[in-house]
Amino acid sequence: MSVSKILVTGANGFIGKALVSRLLADRQYAVIGATRDKTPANAQCQFERLDLTDPDVLPSLRDVQVIVHAAARVHVMNDVAVDALAEYRKANVEGTLRLAKLAAASGVKRFIFISSIKVNGERTGPGRPFRADDTPAPVDAYGISKREAEDGLMKVSRDTGIEIVIIRPPLVYGPGVKANFLNMMRWLSRGVPLPLGGLNNRRSLVALDNLVDLVITCIAHPAAANQIFLVSDGEDLSTTQLLLRMAEALKVRVYLLPLPETALRLAASLLGKKAMADRLCASLQVDIEKTCSLLGWSPPVSVDEALELVANRPS
Repeated sequence: MSVSKILVTGANGFIGKALVSRLLADRQYAVIGATRDKTPANAQCQFERLDLTDPDVLPSLRDVQVIVHAAARVHVMNDVAVDALAEYRKANVEGTLRLAKLAAASGVKRFIFISSIKVNGERTGPGRPFRADDTPAPVDAYGISKREAEDGLMKVSRDTGIEIVIIRPPLVYGPGVKANFLNMMRWLSRGVPLPLGGLNNRRSLVALDNLVDLVITCIAHPAAANQIFLVSDGEDLSTTQLLLRMAEALKVRVYLLPLPETALRLAASLLGKKAMADRLCASLQVDIEKTCSLLGWSPPVSVDEALELVANRPS
């Protein structure tokens, strides 16, 4: 598929900003960055406004061949919205489908949707990684909204012929990462002893550079049309292993106490941190065999290379 103009939504976000920079560096495309209320951080691209919650704020799609839709109401821990699912649906379902229908009517050829592994579920059992063709089993409001958006996009494709590509990443990390990943790196940098030295779980992560590389592969690859892809670095780590690899990238000494998982979970429950313990102790693995075989793709950046980038450019 010949592509010359691409619109990236969420162009100031963690994924969108990196994608715009990579597309501009490739010098193959004219890039439009769509954001809600600010011009894109990268001044080299064109600008359009998009508010997923406002039907009157939609971008011009003239001559756009591909949309990469990275904008969303993101997952929020301890969401205080009275009806969290309704709030997620406004942006992630209604706003996404409004944009997709406009895209189809405007002659856009392909719509790439950055979804979430939360569509598959929250955790995996031993030797049972999530696969792209698994029956969806989202648990929280964010995952439910992403699943509903996926279903709606596939209906838009059937009704209009626009090609849909769905990518479900697990936790994405890279320069500028926030939240728990950044907190762990800060704890390690400060030499804080952590009771996380005895965990044998397995978690799939994806480096920002690897996710961006897959998105670019999906822009024109003929086999990507109307497919769902899972993505990861191709190496699953326990929380303990991840912390050790982080410390190596940071070039700091690590202090990990081998507290048994049962004791860790009990202590976390007593402190009101049960959800945090679940994220640290549970497994969440993804199988990327379909992604690699169908697209001829493999993660170009290793875990250690990606951690080095975060350590050297934390923000």
